[in-house]
Amino acid sequence: MKMKNFVVTLGIALVSTALCFGAEKEKSSASEKPMTDAAFVKKAANGGMTEVELGKIAADKGQKQEVKDFGQRMVKDHGKANDDLKSVASKMNVEVPDKVNAKHQAVIDRFSKMSGDGFDAVYVKAMVKDHKKDIAEFEKAQGEVKNEDLKKFITDTLPVMKEHLEMAEKMEGAK
Repeated sequence: MKMKNFVVTLGIALVSTALCFGAEKEKSSASEKPMTDAAFVKKAANGGMTEVELGKIAADKGQKQEVKDFGQRMVKDHGKANDDLKSVASKMNVEVPDKVNAKHQAVIDRFSKMSGDGFDAVYVKAMVKDHKKDIAEFEKAQGEVKNEDLKKFITDTLPVMKEHLEMAEKMEGAK
């Protein structure tokens, strides 16, 4: 049992570091100057595509039904948000990446190698942390982006992200 707890703790540390290392670097430069509309679109697209892929993994590898259900919800909701973002980006003549960047792919790869109860714990913790970060970034961008369609996308997406955070926190508290 001690070894299992150590493995779960180590997994949480590794994935949390992977999710946040790049974000901290981006956060420090983002606080120096406002994010451009195009930069926000690309960052949101990478995050959204990552949520979909991680959701697919959770739906498949989750041990608890609530983790599987949450993963399916991530696929559905972030898939819709990704489609909405592509539509907005198209109107803005901003190209949306068709696949995640290397940093996000590394996170997806790490999760795909996990399984069991350890997966559930690491995934839920990562979802709490990631949704808190993303909500803060969307709220900041809401006051910085210039494009009205992009502002509407942010306004429409924030309540869904906040609901995801509440769901993830509830699962985290139930363990």
